[in-house]
Amino acid sequence: MMTATGRWNTLQTNRQQRLQRAADVLGNDLQGKLFPQQRIGDCLHAVLEAGDRVCLEGNNQKQADFLARALTKLDAVRIHDLHMLLSVLALPEHLDVFDKGIASKLDFSFSGPQAARLAKLASGGKLNIGAIHTYLELYARYFVDLTPRVALVAAQSADRAGNLYTGPNTEDTPTIVEATAFKSGIVIAQVNEIVDVLPRVDIPAGWVDFVVQAPTPHYIEPLFTRDPALISEIQVLMAMMAIKGIYAEYEVKRLNHGIGFDTAAIELLLPTYAASLGLKGKIATHWALNPHPALIPAIEAGFVESVHSFGSELGMEDYIRARPDVFFVGADGSMRSNRALSQAAGHYACDMFIGSTLQIDLQGNSSTATLGRIAGFGGAPNMGADARGRRHASPAWLKAGREARAGSNQIPRGQKLVVQMVETFREHMQPAFVEKLDAWQLAEQANMAIPPVMIYGDDVTHILTEEGIANLLLCRSEEEREQAIRGVAGYTPVGLARDKRMVENLRDRGIIKRAEDMGIDKRMATRDLLAAKNMKDLVRASAGLYQPPKRFRNW
Repeated sequence: MMTATGRWNTLQTNRQQRLQRAADVLGNDLQGKLFPQQRIGDCLHAVLEAGDRVCLEGNNQKQADFLARALTKLDAVRIHDLHMLLSVLALPEHLDVFDKGIASKLDFSFSGPQAARLAKLASGGKLNIGAIHTYLELYARYFVDLTPRVALVAAQSADRAGNLYTGPNTEDTPTIVEATAFKSGIVIAQVNEIVDVLPRVDIPAGWVDFVVQAPTPHYIEPLFTRDPALISEIQVLMAMMAIKGIYAEYEVKRLNHGIGFDTAAIELLLPTYAASLGLKGKIATHWALNPHPALIPAIEAGFVESVHSFGSELGMEDYIRARPDVFFVGADGSMRSNRALSQAAGHYACDMFIGSTLQIDLQGNSSTATLGRIAGFGGAPNMGADARGRRHASPAWLKAGREARAGSNQIPRGQKLVVQMVETFREHMQPAFVEKLDAWQLAEQANMAIPPVMIYGDDVTHILTEEGIANLLLCRSEEEREQAIRGVAGYTPVGLARDKRMVENLRDRGIIKRAEDMGIDKRMATRDLLAAKNMKDLVRASAGLYQPPKRFRNW
């Protein structure tokens, strides 16, 4: 911005003042860009100013946990009213800064582990939510109107010049650093180790201001690991319907899976059930996906050609290194993930997103924000949205577009497949189908401008439950759409209120398909179909390369 005197470099001048304050305070403890961990509080007090916009790296998996703890110990008299930018609220410290008066405003994407506490702080007036974003939306705003003044990030290692190596869990780091460094901000990185020579340079030293070796390696959450032993036979049945009724029907080759046992079941049925249908090479070949351990048997069976990842997964490092044809692996042998580019790939380059949710209403709107929990959305609204800027064609995209526009005079165009896969009842017998989303009441309580809907109904193409598949693309009225949803809602109050005659008519027209309509014998839906029935089977399938985290080693 320009001041009254015509200066155009106020941000640069302020940056130099902050750097000088840090240099004065740290003195001889500052060696180039490196300083000892016990001086982190002094460094933060020197470079931060009240009201700063601060991006703290809390990703889906990798957490700048040492920097998060240090932030909570600052003097709230000196450093207060920080505006926090976080992809994911994963650690208690992410909210402790609000409890302690150090921060006052929050813009974020997902808060799963801290969802209940976030709702409590917001309702208690200790925290002002700017917006709940999708990942891409938040990253985009880093380069427009939410540029961080200070970025606190995590990397695997640094050399003595300050170059960073992020390893397989690159995730959000390059995006955060680039936005901050090129708008005269301050970048502080915690690293696990300082080395003389890096395996590769992921972020150049010129983008980084300070480096501190943390006392312990940064925390990584094995978010996408699912034990096959916990997959139920209902989930096997739903996976069979997904493969035969959607994947095969639309020839889906490029896709993204959400997190959960439902999609893990699909991954584990590819080398067995899908292979028995002759679908190898015809479906599920190219993925925007973290390296899910449940995908190992499908990779080994030759189903999977390529996987680009948002982040890595603990224990998969050696397996990824041994499969460079499948994963995006550097010359050093480790994968480089990139959450922003994987989100973009999921939005524009994938033909289908299939994932789960907590609530679906009669229009097909879905949300993971329920009463007392502000969970956020992460990437689902990007992955689960029809990208209207897309211009390249594929069989799946074209077929979905033809179904959506059959009989209309609209110009031909395709449509992304967006599938919501849920059991009709969730934990504690909570119905997944509701007349009205909790999001409406939550918006009132938190004074939100719009209800926090995860995926809007007009983007949802299919709803899959143990009752069958509702193809919303084929519905020609709001009434048909409502009855199609009720028709797969089972014994929930929403399902019991169906118009039976209309539902049967929708079934006759193929808008609703039961398992038997797809030629699926429910008696086949057993765990015997799973390519791996427990974690040890996944290790065997990987030829011992997969090393599950300790909590998943139950043998």
